[in-house]
Amino acid sequence: MAATKKAAIEVATPGYWADACTHLTKRDRVMKRLIPRFGDACLQSRGDAFVTLSRSIVGQQISVKAAQSVWNRFEALPKRLTPAHVLKLKVDDMRAAGLSARKVEYLVDLALHFDSGRLHVNQWDDMDDEDIIAELVAIRGIGRWTAEMFLMFHLLRPDVLPLDDVGLIKGISQNYFSGEPVSRSEAREVAEGWAPWRSVATWYMWRSLEPLPVAY
Repeated sequence: MAATKKAAIEVATPGYWADACTHLTKRDRVMKRLIPRFGDACLQSRGDAFVTLSRSIVGQQISVKAAQSVWNRFEALPKRLTPAHVLKLKVDDMRAAGLSARKVEYLVDLALHFDSGRLHVNQWDDMDDEDIIAELVAIRGIGRWTAEMFLMFHLLRPDVLPLDDVGLIKGISQNYFSGEPVSRSEAREVAEGWAPWRSVATWYMWRSLEPLPVAY
């Protein structure tokens, strides 16, 4: 079954990445230095909205390593990681996989939203970023940051600026302010020069702190 799951994963990459890197390299001194360090690596989408949002919930407030460990155990519980199959899981089994009671509630609510058709999944490609965020934050356990990660990692939207992201703020602090504390307004001002490719620049801020890419 594990082999089947792996075979089902399709990874997509943004067609705009090369153009974005060219633009950022010309416009920004930090990007000119950072971008060549990471070769052809770029944002990747797993192509499954439910899985992406589930991973985001599992990873909330714990380390990347711990999140991956819990995810591996949770992913192994259902026959297939779909909303319908998650709704059939026993709470005790989900807790035994390392999920808190609250995260179990969040994952069940997420599965209910998908399974009931309350989300406009087939219309997301044509919807504005803010409209999608508004729809997603109505789900328990999904705040603006998680919705922004979804825009970046699933829909591959090119101009998302997640100002609530600790890694982004830390990356701006280290790369543009010599490690001095940075306010949201200062971060936003730096990012104005990244538009219309702020998702791409954010990804490189993360890479400057942790070379291994994170995927959702």
